[in-house]
Amino acid sequence: MAAMPEPGYDGGVVTPPGEEAVMAAREAAASANSLDELRALLADFRGCNLRLTAKNMVFADGNPQARLMLVGEAPGRDEDIEGRPFVGRSGKLLDRMLAAIGLDRSSAYIANVIYWRPPGNRDPSDLEVSICRPFILRQIELVNPAVLMFLGNQPSKALVGRDAMAGIRKFRGRWRTFDIAGRPVPLMPTYHPAYLLRQPIEKRLAWRDFLEVKARLGEVG
Repeated sequence: MAAMPEPGYDGGVVTPPGEEAVMAAREAAASANSLDELRALLADFRGCNLRLTAKNMVFADGNPQARLMLVGEAPGRDEDIEGRPFVGRSGKLLDRMLAAIGLDRSSAYIANVIYWRPPGNRDPSDLEVSICRPFILRQIELVNPAVLMFLGNQPSKALVGRDAMAGIRKFRGRWRTFDIAGRPVPLMPTYHPAYLLRQPIEKRLAWRDFLEVKARLGEVG
């Protein structure tokens, strides 16, 4: 794999990587034969400027052998400090939602579509999403879950594309099919726990989505 130059600061302004970073990300992700290899490649990857301002890379939590994989948006402050996805208030809510369908972090695998916290919790740029996309796609392939859940708008937009552009309010709650190395996997998009903390009235809809996932996990054995 061609070495990526370290993104740096130029007069106090971060110099953004170009499209060569996206190509390097694709090459690096494709070369990973295990989750440990993928994590090591990400830790050494120099093509995303978000790593310059983040405290920690946030790779995953939970059981990589689990049948359910959840993919969230980008790390927040608490996740950046701990280096784990879904901690703090949103993580506690997610844990309660998983517990309500008989699961916990030992029976689910949790990742994010972005691996480093964007400064000020801003939305990641299109280029940052494009750079991280090959890694999360390879991560999903390596986990090879029976059922996928996307939490929030970012993973749906980044990994599904045009059909998700109308927003999570219209996209959630209906089963889709996600292709994992030629194998169709049921996908349920739903609201992000952080959104549910701001809009608790929507919890009833997310609850329906989690019940759908519970039923589907029973169907797929």
